Amino acid sequence: MKETSRAIVLLSGGLDSATTLALAISEGYCCTCLSFDYGQRHSFELEASQRVAQSLGVESHIIAPLDMRAIGGSALTDDIDVPTGRSEQEIGDGIPITYVPARNLIFLSLACAYAEVGQIADLFIGVNAVDYSGYPDCRPEFVEAFELAANLATKTGSEGRRFRIHTPLVKMSKADIIRTGVGLGVDYAITHSCYRPTVDGAACGDCDSCRLRRRGFFEAGVPDPTVYAGEPVA
Repeated sequence: MKETSRAIVLLSGGLDSATTLALAISEGYCCTCLSFDYGQRHSFELEASQRVAQSLGVESHIIAPLDMRAIGGSALTDDIDVPTGRSEQEIGDGIPITYVPARNLIFLSLACAYAEVGQIADLFIGVNAVDYSGYPDCRPEFVEAFELAANLATKTGSEGRRFRIHTPLVKMSKADIIRTGVGLGVDYAITHSCYRPTVDGAACGDCDSCRLRRRGFFEAGVPDPTVYAGEPVA
């Protein structure tokens, strides 16, 4: 750990990023959370990010504006239908239309800029290469290459302080992530993962993200606290 023990954690409000934040805190880091209002289809995940940061005692939470609707090309930022009802094989095969072009590349670049100004060397991102939807910017090869590029392109890197990109979930299954978060006190009821929620924020239960989330809770043997559309609230 760096002597400052400070870190920036990318926080979407979803299950993975909430667990990543809890892990960073458990390792002794004083965390600044960074979320992006990037033109996503709904605001529920940003509202969830605020709840997660507050529940885990984070005092510094930045929500940065970023208009990725101007780029389009994704069902999360454009007028394109979100796929539903896909099998596990379909979810893991190819790059889905919910991929947002260069999103993690852009997010990490901006996180490095915030970190550089704040003289912070450690960044956490909850990418996962096991139970994921085929996004190329969730692979460890990408993160390793980005870390190298970031240290070549910045004052921080050129002065020898160097950025470190932490990916604590990258080799964990969704079930393992959930078990880890439960052990760290993460309240998954306040997180949001769904790509196409109802107007009141209930999860659809049938998009890729909902299917991976539901399977994760089942395999972890942990009750799923998610409110799904059409199901009674416990």
